[in-house]
Amino acid sequence: MFEYTMRRLFYLVLILFGVSILVFLMVHIAPGDPILVLLGEDHDPADYQRLMELYGFDRPLPQQYFSWLGRALQGDLGVSIRQGINISSLIWERMGATVELAVVSVIIAVSTAIPLGVLAALKRGTVIDMLSMVVSLLAVSMPPFWLALVLLTFVALNTPLPLFGRGIGVLPGLWQSITTGSLAPFWDGIRYVLLPALSLGLSMAAVLTRLTRSSMLDILNRDYVRTARAKGLSGRIVVYKHALRNALLPVVTIVGVQFGALLGGAVVTETVFAWPGVGRLIVNAISQRDFPIVQGGVLMLALIFSLVNLAVDLSYGFLNPRIRYE
Repeated sequence: MFEYTMRRLFYLVLILFGVSILVFLMVHIAPGDPILVLLGEDHDPADYQRLMELYGFDRPLPQQYFSWLGRALQGDLGVSIRQGINISSLIWERMGATVELAVVSVIIAVSTAIPLGVLAALKRGTVIDMLSMVVSLLAVSMPPFWLALVLLTFVALNTPLPLFGRGIGVLPGLWQSITTGSLAPFWDGIRYVLLPALSLGLSMAAVLTRLTRSSMLDILNRDYVRTARAKGLSGRIVVYKHALRNALLPVVTIVGVQFGALLGGAVVTETVFAWPGVGRLIVNAISQRDFPIVQGGVLMLALIFSLVNLAVDLSYGFLNPRIRYE
């Protein structure tokens, strides 16, 4: 496993190097002058030249890239052109909201999808199976942003759930609830994250339900499952200890990919609910031509996504001890 992990980390470095080149070229090729956007049309040419030199935009692109890459390797992603704030601080400030939304969305998806998928596989061909598949097909067909608008229109307007923003946050609210003995702070964090997490989690749950069902049907027909039943083991042990554990391998893969994508920022959902996440930060930076935020944000998200996928690959060995990393 050590050699496999080292090899994957080496590939990760190559991927990040490629991502850094791609995002750097894309933001510089895109139309729009960030200094001109900052100063406006009626600007002083001397101020324009001074800022160009300050941010290094007057130098050749290769020189700009390697200068930025060298600082990034030391943990310095630069300073925002519009806000004048260190980009690493901006990203970590928003990362808490993004991680919170991603974790709650995955919890909703997994806690809904796996029981439904297992039940549909065990009740194959029955009304329960058909209903679960119809509902999951409808959920797959609904884009998360459309579901977000539906939740805002028909749920948030008729319930005490807030429409926009984040509030105190789930973990800070939980800590305050533990220290004060009141559930009000924790419930306040849940209230804000519930609707955006539902809009993402239900769409993910639909995919996971169908995948869990198909994977369980395949595993239930394997010889070792029939042997376990022939030995007289109870149905619960056969299903949850022998079948489900092996059926979860493809499910874990999809959950890891989806979780990594959510950590990359659910841009549309964050925009609809005014959720202060990393995705919304990058979208705003693109509209303002704030190149350093876009470059640093995309590079950071690519790193997180790659690490999540590595963790998912390494988890296979715990789910199925027969898997070897060679």
